[in-house]
Amino acid sequence: MTKQKKAYFGLFATVMVLLGVLSSAGCGEAGQGAAIPDRPEKLSFGPLVYNPPNADDYRVKLAGGTVAYLVPDRSRPLVNIVIYVRVGDYVVPLGKEPLSEVMASMLTQGGTRSKTAQELEERLEFLAAQLNVGAADTEMSVRLNVLTQHLDEGLTILREVLTAPRFQEDRLALLKQQRLQAMKQRNDDSADIERRERGFLAYGESFFTNRHATAASLESITRDDLAAFHQEWFHPSSFVIAVSGDFEREAMIKKVDALLAEWPTPAKAAGPVPTNTAFGSPGVYLVDKAVNQGRVTVMVPGIRRDDADYFGVMVMNRILGGGGFTSRIMKRVRSDEGLAYSAGSSFPGGVYYPLVFAAAFQTKSLTVAYATSIVMDEMKRIATEAVSDQELHTAKRAFIDTFPQTFANADQIANALGSDEVTGRYATDPGYWRTYRAKVDGVTKADVVRVAKKYLAAEKAVILVVGPKQDILKGHPDHAVTLQSLSAGALKDVPLRDPLTMKPVAR
Repeated sequence: MTKQKKAYFGLFATVMVLLGVLSSAGCGEAGQGAAIPDRPEKLSFGPLVYNPPNADDYRVKLAGGTVAYLVPDRSRPLVNIVIYVRVGDYVVPLGKEPLSEVMASMLTQGGTRSKTAQELEERLEFLAAQLNVGAADTEMSVRLNVLTQHLDEGLTILREVLTAPRFQEDRLALLKQQRLQAMKQRNDDSADIERRERGFLAYGESFFTNRHATAASLESITRDDLAAFHQEWFHPSSFVIAVSGDFEREAMIKKVDALLAEWPTPAKAAGPVPTNTAFGSPGVYLVDKAVNQGRVTVMVPGIRRDDADYFGVMVMNRILGGGGFTSRIMKRVRSDEGLAYSAGSSFPGGVYYPLVFAAAFQTKSLTVAYATSIVMDEMKRIATEAVSDQELHTAKRAFIDTFPQTFANADQIANALGSDEVTGRYATDPGYWRTYRAKVDGVTKADVVRVAKKYLAAEKAVILVVGPKQDILKGHPDHAVTLQSLSAGALKDVPLRDPLTMKPVAR
């Protein structure tokens, strides 16, 4: 027998043995009358038993008062440290709009007191460490990922980045040049235009989230601005720390205490996040853009995550448009009519102010009005007709059965609990994760209709369309619906904005 044949028969024998083992395992109760189902949908499973992590098991109040969440995981020789900073774009002075984002980038790209920018980058690369800083509307974050063996040096570098950034002038000039070039491309992609105008309509022109950088505000930022912003807002009193990975709890407490000890700048609280949103007047808003498809967003005012209707809204939206191929909007717009590759909706609960409901899709210019009418019809239908038992079951199980994925590993546990601390959920609703599944499961068909009727009010709808105006208004010859007929409000032309000044451009 040749070597090839021997190998073949050896593999065959191994496979047969494995099949025998699997068959025995699957039919362990066959002698007692148990049978293997002939279809996968006939399989039955016992209830999932899972308890979410208890925040108090990981929460530590450090020597200086800063709260940290420590989640050990000895399976990998890595440590992840996230420092959340309770400050965001809302504290940036007028005329300095990109300040927090530029400062965030320069913390890691601009060097430190003892290292030039290049030396800092090279040392982090040598250690195989990642150090990133992010800036958002309501918070900032500093993230360090480092091998356990380099943890002490990583913490030394992190301390210097946090307390003594260099903000190197040549790197600042380069960053400003790069951002200016990107700014010039703001109107190239219709998705960027849609995202920008959606924000203006959802929250108002003067709301802090809609204060976009301009060429003038970018150019005005100096090294002194960066240093002042950093000294004013970066202090342990504004920090929440989440640590996960390969460490002993007590040893890590000492290391983080040392990281924050003897801070060189005084504490200052950022104050509350503004809530002065202003939702747009009902109507159709059309941005004329020469592209081959129309982008559509249908919006109505939304809620906060602490609203009593939050869980009903979650389930309702999952059925309507948030559930992918199981949702009504996707089935109607894509599967039944073939009008779009993707279509759906989102209805998040805002942390500090209400976020809006938004249904969105792309379609051919001629079918924009027809596809929009389908979305509006589905919004009306779910507010007037009871959903099916199967729809309700599928939507609720999607949240309940995937719930453990929120805490799938130590990093996710630390970050989820740290985020709850920053946003105030730990203080106001410490049992949120323990009761989450029960509240989802408690949503009824009557609740779905009730919240849809309450929030999906067609008379309040703002419809934003970005695409070629002439083709969109022409409509499809097989469908008589027009954009104007979908709203009680007027059809309004929205001019493009100058990419460098963000002021509307007269046509």
